[in-house]
Amino acid sequence: MDAAVPMIEIADDADAASAGRPDGEVDAADAFEGDDVCAEFFVSIVVAAFAHEVEIEFAEHAGECVRIVDFEGVAVVGSPLDFVTAGSGGCSLVRRPGGFELLPIMEHPFDGSWGYQTLGYFSVTSRYGTPAEFMEFVERCHQAGIGVILDWTPAHFPRDTHGLSQFDGTHLYEHSDPRQGAHPDWGTLVYNYGRNEVQNYLISNALFWLDKYHIDGLRVDAVASMLYLDYSRKPGEWIPNQFGGRENLHAIDFIKRMNEVAHQKFPGILTIAEESTSWPAVSRPTYLGGLGFSFKWNMGWMNDTLNYFSHDPVHRKYEHNKLTFSLLYAFTENFLLPFSHDEVVHGKNSLLHKMPGDLWQQFANLRLLYAYQYAHPGKKLLFMGQELAQRHEWSEAHSLDWHLLQWDSHRGVQHLVADLNHLYAAEPALHQVDFDWHGFEWIDANDADNSVLSFIRRGKTPQDLIVAIFNATPVVRGGYRLGVPKSGYYKEIMNTDAAHYGGSNVGNSGGQDAVDQPAQGRPYSLVLTLPPLAAVFMKWMPPQ
Repeated sequence: MDAAVPMIEIADDADAASAGRPDGEVDAADAFEGDDVCAEFFVSIVVAAFAHEVEIEFAEHAGECVRIVDFEGVAVVGSPLDFVTAGSGGCSLVRRPGGFELLPIMEHPFDGSWGYQTLGYFSVTSRYGTPAEFMEFVERCHQAGIGVILDWTPAHFPRDTHGLSQFDGTHLYEHSDPRQGAHPDWGTLVYNYGRNEVQNYLISNALFWLDKYHIDGLRVDAVASMLYLDYSRKPGEWIPNQFGGRENLHAIDFIKRMNEVAHQKFPGILTIAEESTSWPAVSRPTYLGGLGFSFKWNMGWMNDTLNYFSHDPVHRKYEHNKLTFSLLYAFTENFLLPFSHDEVVHGKNSLLHKMPGDLWQQFANLRLLYAYQYAHPGKKLLFMGQELAQRHEWSEAHSLDWHLLQWDSHRGVQHLVADLNHLYAAEPALHQVDFDWHGFEWIDANDADNSVLSFIRRGKTPQDLIVAIFNATPVVRGGYRLGVPKSGYYKEIMNTDAAHYGGSNVGNSGGQDAVDQPAQGRPYSLVLTLPPLAAVFMKWMPPQ
């Protein structure tokens, strides 16, 4: 789990080139001769920490070609294709290892559900092609070194009579009592996990996607709604378990069994929980009392971080704990840090327009936000369009705003995300030790008055050391003394204020030598210029 592999979240399908399936391996050098892959399916993609060094941006609905952008920002857009032509031509796919997460591609009746109200659990949606064509698409992804994770929805299902609702005229898959069998928020039905037949149906479905389509992993949606009998219910609207508690014991047994069987039959796959509560040991093995997931989405980190960045910089010193709090629990789970589709829909605004200030400050804040995400312990997930600094909220009804790339400010954010992907993959300190304290050390968590945060990231070897400093105000802070643990030269390997990204180009002349003056409890120090609304990464260079 320490590989530097960015991940992506999309909405349809994929195979796994890197999940340890020798029978599916293809020489990447032979994978794409001439024209390559494009797909005409609704896609909702997220760049995260499962791939290696790739930034992929997929079109959002049928009739649009998958658009793929490499780290240098080179993009090729093809004509509308389906799964058949996706494997033989249309647009160029960058030959770099990578991965993405697809929103549910299982058959669903309502486009506006984005696939989360699944009806045909064993069917690839017919909107964009046949199962065989989808297999070809997945095969091509794997040949390019791109792994695929699918969103999977065993928490609930729609009421459509041509689906599982009262399948044989009785409440076969769901509970008969609406206090157990109906979901109050989504108007859907809840599975009766107490029935072995229902558990077997769902587990066999998970194995089906991993087996027949060589999917690399499953991200399980709405896990919290499965764990709690009173989820989103008022008193009197739910039935306690046999011990009088609120835990859904049957659902817990199902989740554990699903994870055990999936990992046993397909070693190396990932299972990821979208779980929004403090339920313990979600990403711990079942033999240690956990639920057995590989990763857990860190929803608390996402909400606190976005809340902090939504405040005007003049008020951020009063919100400083929202950035530091996550490190109190950062190593209790194998966390994945998402900026997901749920945060840029339904009136929540795009990430760019969550930021305060004038337009320049909004872009600077966004660049700072992304650098903070990449430096913070945990794997990364970024919803499609955010690497363009998308201005509008995301909608399944229209394409991303690709035209924004004609503007330097938007291209600058795209270049930054590309460079962060490169840096994340290349620097062991940023990815090797994400899940325990050995990979992280505060320098100063308490400089709230200046809204400055600083810490050290470490790799497995002593020479892998990066100092990360974040200035969350538009004030240039010159002569900022920062304690460091080692003497020698510290190279500035990332500055989000660089002109290349649209910044003001304030920096530290590429790096500096530490001086023999203690600061913040460390024997040496740097005297830095902190750019406005920017992050700076300083890499310690071992003496040659």
